[in-house]
Amino acid sequence: MTPCILITGGAGYIGSHTAVTLMEAGHRVVIIDNLCNSSPRVLDRLRRLCGNSFEFVQADVRDGAALDAIFTQHPVNSVIHFAGLKAVGESMAQPLRYFDNNVGSTISLLQAMDRADVRRIVFSSSATVYGDPQQVPIPETAPLKATNPYGRTKLICEDMLRDLQCADPRWQVAILRYFNPVGAHPSGLIGEAPSGVPNNLMPYITQVAVGQRDYLSIFGNDYPTPDGTGVRDYIHVMDLARGHLAALDHLANEQQSITVNLGTGYGVSVKQLVDTFSRVAGRPIAHRHVARRSGDVAACYADTSLARTILGWQAEHDIARMCEDAWRWQSINPTGYAS
Repeated sequence: MTPCILITGGAGYIGSHTAVTLMEAGHRVVIIDNLCNSSPRVLDRLRRLCGNSFEFVQADVRDGAALDAIFTQHPVNSVIHFAGLKAVGESMAQPLRYFDNNVGSTISLLQAMDRADVRRIVFSSSATVYGDPQQVPIPETAPLKATNPYGRTKLICEDMLRDLQCADPRWQVAILRYFNPVGAHPSGLIGEAPSGVPNNLMPYITQVAVGQRDYLSIFGNDYPTPDGTGVRDYIHVMDLARGHLAALDHLANEQQSITVNLGTGYGVSVKQLVDTFSRVAGRPIAHRHVARRSGDVAACYADTSLARTILGWQAEHDIARMCEDAWRWQSINPTGYAS
């Protein structure tokens, strides 16, 4: 049988887009997801895009028996680990839930992989491991100092993977530190569909644009940035998905573990993003300026030179394309996968 790739959390926002990218590149895919923060309708959309070239298992990654069954039934040779909770504010209120889910699932997965003699993994990390950066753009060598439980779970998992690879060189590990994924598949069939109030800027903007929310709150307009609003590195989710394919190829070909940033390498302010979206969508985005949020930093964007050098990868889509694809998704699916 043709080897396949196991994607944990593959029904989620980034996982589903990566699944499409892998299948379009000719890979077989097995998705495991407990659907706690995603919709089963994602699977129907994936079939419309890629046919029946994937298998789906509804299970929690902390369930070792479910993982053992997958490794027994499918010729998995690589794993991409997305599964996890990801809201910073929620992690502050529910730290134990985040450590149990994010760290617990990673331990369970690594143990199951070891039992199955599968030791190639791409791990979904985050720029939150850098905390409040001392410099921008942020290189991979910057100090690691997560400032919230979510970021700490990512850093703990990174440390586990580094320790594991050091103890057993058979492990091939790619740690990918994402900056701010936005946008959607150009078909408009899959995209970001947060449950409840969005925690991220782009889905909040798109929900205001489609009439689901009255206005956007912009937290702080007195930062030391060109227009006073916070600056972040927004990356198109399809560029991010290509980064995972490049990381898998690197591990397979070079058999060398890596840690790289995935971003565009430049910062965009909240105001710039709102103005660009308004122009692309052809409608104003109602917004209000409110006080800064505790813990927010003025500017955060990636140094992406290592990804270019090691992976031969760089982001291709600009902010206008990110807004265009996000708006297409939201306008076709005004209530997400419930539409």
